[in-house]
Amino acid sequence: MGAFFYDWKNKEVFSLFTEKEDFDNVKENIESSIPFKGTNLWVLIFAVFIASLGLNVNSTAVIIGAMLISPLMGPIMGIGFSVAISKPMMLQFSLKNFAFATLTGLATSTLYFLISPLSEAHSEILARTSPNIYDVLIAFFGGCAGMIANGSRLKGNVIPGVAIATALMPPLCTAGFGLATGQWGYFSGALYLYIINTVFIASSTFLVVKILNFPKYHFTESKTEKKWNIIMWFIIVITLVPSIWFGYLMIKKNNFEQNANRFITREATFPNNFLLAKKINFEKNQIELIYGGQKLSEEDFSQLIRKAVKYELMGTKIIVKQGFNFVQNNDKNLELNKPNSLEQDNIRKMIKIQDSITREQKLSKEIFEELRLFDERVSGFSFSNVKIENNSEPANSKVVLVISDEKFSAKQQAAISEFLKIRLKDADLNINFQQREN
Repeated sequence: MGAFFYDWKNKEVFSLFTEKEDFDNVKENIESSIPFKGTNLWVLIFAVFIASLGLNVNSTAVIIGAMLISPLMGPIMGIGFSVAISKPMMLQFSLKNFAFATLTGLATSTLYFLISPLSEAHSEILARTSPNIYDVLIAFFGGCAGMIANGSRLKGNVIPGVAIATALMPPLCTAGFGLATGQWGYFSGALYLYIINTVFIASSTFLVVKILNFPKYHFTESKTEKKWNIIMWFIIVITLVPSIWFGYLMIKKNNFEQNANRFITREATFPNNFLLAKKINFEKNQIELIYGGQKLSEEDFSQLIRKAVKYELMGTKIIVKQGFNFVQNNDKNLELNKPNSLEQDNIRKMIKIQDSITREQKLSKEIFEELRLFDERVSGFSFSNVKIENNSEPANSKVVLVISDEKFSAKQQAAISEFLKIRLKDADLNINFQQREN
């Protein structure tokens, strides 16, 4: 049985020294990855173009490819390594090449986004504009894994994984997008994420080198080493503090949205009413509810406010908007438990109207997504059933509107029209094409 249980008491289980690489080999590997000239420089430029294209078309796979071939990790690990072994010349060399690589990458991505006809900020760009403490942890643990792999004889496939996890290339290219489009919030957020990744990859490299107990050089002046360590810790602290605050805000926003959604699901339902839409706004601390159906009473409003407290929404502004209302009969002689026939008819009509609207909205969304696959220039789509009055019998017809970023040719319009007629099972569709105004 003993063969099936791991010997956790064995000191070598968690030891980093049994597979420790020779110091000279580690130093040579890191030093060779620092300079940006020739091959390394061109690989960086092409990686920036690939990452920028991936961000521009919102392709995760393309962005991952750019991260895998990016050589940005070299000078960053060189910074942490040189501080740890107290080698000032290597530190200066690493800083100079890191600054050059950063400016080259920023200039390249800015140039790309200046000439690119696509300027929409997709989810892949937005994901790099709001860094927080979790990004610090990713960079730190990624840097630890990278340096442990560099310091081991069994390097495995750790380095590519570290390159993807720490993601240096996407925020640098997102900063270029912010510069090119004049969106300074995107630029500052992405640049801060890039700085977080840089600082904490370097600091984790420093820590692992210290743990591996590699030999140290010595500064020519005794005070110089202490000065560099003070500068390093100062940079770490000023980089860390804002990320803690942003992480706190992210957690608060997540909790607020969870509580608001639970409150709406459980409490914001009323007989003879339909919740048409909801808007949860953490920044304004408010919830907006849009109803259709029977008009809500003041007591209904009061109940909403009281119930919100149970979901930790004290102080949250709750805005109720009502649409598709019908006027309630105020005749006091009517029995409250027996709605009159007119009221019942109105309720049935409202239910029928709302069901029809919901079905149309769902189908419209599905067809829009299909049209985007059919032709990515489609930027809007809607359709509705209308009644056409004429001299003979009134006729029902479907009116379709297709909005595009570029004008379609007659052949392209014919292809889309044929697709829509088949999809909506209506050969008499009234299809209108409209180009979006810039």
